[in-house]
Amino acid sequence: MPYQAFIMLLAGVGIPLLAALNARLGANIGSPAAAAVVLFVVAFSAAVVVTLITGPSALRALSGQPWHLFTAGLFVAFYVLTITWIAPSFGVGNAVFFVLIGQLISAAAIDHFGLFGAQVTPVSAMRLLGILVMAAGVAITQLAPRA
Repeated sequence: MPYQAFIMLLAGVGIPLLAALNARLGANIGSPAAAAVVLFVVAFSAAVVVTLITGPSALRALSGQPWHLFTAGLFVAFYVLTITWIAPSFGVGNAVFFVLIGQLISAAAIDHFGLFGAQVTPVSAMRLLGILVMAAGVAITQLAPRA
């Protein structure tokens, strides 16, 4: 397995962990929004450290970037706030299930149209079948009777 695939596998493992940990923090302190703030402070601090280590000179190029590229931060905030609010009552597995379905749909559209400079990978019948099988597999894990 190439190292990129392994790193992304670890990132995938982290998504439910993030959801469960931050949802618990929000429940413990009585405020999912405050838990999200804590998460962002920790994440921001980690990103600053990595930027300082890898070369902060890239920050100078920010002013010349199209405004819409900065909206990614809104998507992160939306994800963290919603997962922190919803997971305690809906379940981490259920919440992540719907996140994964959304990711499959969005990723297929982004690749199909080459949005935001992504490599164009058309949604062929085989790829669509693969996405449907993946979605079915995720659904089976959530709809299976609980023991």
